[in-house]
Amino acid sequence: MGTFRWMGFAALAAAMACNDYSAVAPDPGPQATVFVASGNIAAEVDNFRNALGPSNGGTAGGQPAGRRQISWDGAGANPFNNRNDFPAAFFNTKVKSGAVFTTAGTGFRNDSTAFIEVNPNYGAEFTAFSPTKIFAPVGSNQLDQLFQVAGQPTPAVVNGFGIVLSDVDVADKTTIELFAQDGSSLGTYVAPVRSDAAGLSFIGVMYAEALIARVRITLGTGALGANVNDISAGGTLDLVVLDNLIYGEPRKAF
Repeated sequence: MGTFRWMGFAALAAAMACNDYSAVAPDPGPQATVFVASGNIAAEVDNFRNALGPSNGGTAGGQPAGRRQISWDGAGANPFNNRNDFPAAFFNTKVKSGAVFTTAGTGFRNDSTAFIEVNPNYGAEFTAFSPTKIFAPVGSNQLDQLFQVAGQPTPAVVNGFGIVLSDVDVADKTTIELFAQDGSSLGTYVAPVRSDAAGLSFIGVMYAEALIARVRITLGTGALGANVNDISAGGTLDLVVLDNLIYGEPRKAF
């Protein structure tokens, strides 16, 4: 699966023009380029990275262009592996990547065992895109990512956001909703269902300018738990976790 341009208002404007020549089409708002893939997602992930520009790594301070990335695999995160207390601001305080997380759950878990310590059945459910660690909120299937200038508590906006997901089984339930600085929604985008045994999916959204201040990530239909199994293992919920996060350089919001 490849890229497409979100042009939802174009058809509406055309219909209005046909029915009423005096009608004025609504402002379509900012247009996004959307990158979508399932199965072998590597090429599309690279396309998204290249579209955002070169990696700025953990360089502190706002950079003029480029992107940031979280893979969960760095040595600095090792003390928090396989625990339920991964620091929400780790990727802006310890590692200067401009990302802060929130959740209605009880915390976050960075896991190197495919979450088998949470539930042994998960070893057959989840795989990593960049081995070996994957991530999930604890006690919830939702988390928000907010952006700050790298290494600073200064609110920021980015021009694009992409996410690698593991084990999306149910259509239209795993999504990212993007929000502007004023809290208005820029749109909700749906991750594709897994298409092979590896079970990986990717969704990325990019704008021509930095507009995204927050992203709400919804992972399937329920949270991980000791007695909670995926629908593919006889359960009733679609359980999904995340791997790599890729986003444009966080720039100071005005």
